[in-house]
Amino acid sequence: MNKYLANLLITLIAGVLFGLAMVISQMTMPEKVLGFLDMHDAWDIDLMFVMGSGVSVFTLGYLWLIKPRQRSVLGQEFALPLHDSIDLKLISGAGLFGLGWGIAGICPGPAIASLSMAAPELYWFIVPMCLGMTLPRLFQRELWVPKTKIRRSGFFS
Repeated sequence: MNKYLANLLITLIAGVLFGLAMVISQMTMPEKVLGFLDMHDAWDIDLMFVMGSGVSVFTLGYLWLIKPRQRSVLGQEFALPLHDSIDLKLISGAGLFGLGWGIAGICPGPAIASLSMAAPELYWFIVPMCLGMTLPRLFQRELWVPKTKIRRSGFFS
């Protein structure tokens, strides 16, 4: 199997695992997410456990499988963003992300995973989300954040 097909297969497996995790944990249901965000009535803590589990599994996987390596399993170099500072772009983007998440009650990843349920109301979220991801690029000179080779810094270094 050539590297391109192997990379596609790994991507497919990761996508299926992510989608299954979102459906099994019910994070594709906006009412579950809104239940987590609403701390005044019947607070639903499930989302905190889903996020905590995801971060824990990633951290262990990173420390044991990725950090010791200079290249991926398929021999590709790792690429990390050059920018590691907290700036206005990051803060405003995070704020808009949280605002959209709180209003819609669904995160972009689970929204895409929910497309398998063919719920027409999801398109009212996904189409504007894609538009919102595209519009800022029209006003920026730099379309993509440049990437660099492995840079070890911060908590995971």
